[in-house]
Amino acid sequence: QLQLVESGGGLVQPGGSLRLSCVVSGFTLDYYTIGWFRQAPGKEREGVSCISSSGGSTYYADSVKGRFTISRDNAKNTVYLQMNSLKAEDTAVYYCARQTRFSLCLRERTVTSWGQGTQVTVSS
Repeated sequence: QLQLVESGGGLVQPGGSLRLSCVVSGFTLDYYTIGWFRQAPGKEREGVSCISSSGGSTYYADSVKGRFTISRDNAKNTVYLQMNSLKAEDTAVYYCARQTRFSLCLRERTVTSWGQGTQVTVSS
C-alpha cells in the first residue's frame, strides 16, 4: 500500500527551526520527485519546495527561499524539509506529495499521492 507519512511538526517561536520528515512506503522513492506543500487556515494549498528523484535538483517558492532546505535519503525512504528562521506566516499544515515530474513541481496537478499532513505553528 502506497503511503507518505509526515512527522516533525509542532509549535515553535518565530526565528526558530523545525525539520519535517516524510517517510514513504509501497513504492520506490528513487524514481519520484517529491514535493512539500502547505495550507494555512483560510487559504489555498501552495507548493513550498520539491526535489528531483536523484536529489540533484531542487526548487523553492520565493516565500521560503534561503530559509528552507529540502533533501532526501533514498536508502531511508525519507525526504526532509529543514525550516529555519520561521515566521508566523509559515504556520500551516505541511504535506509531502509524490509527483509525476520535476517540472512544474509546485503545482498540484503534478501530484499523484498525498500524505496526511503535519501541523506547524509559529507563535510566541
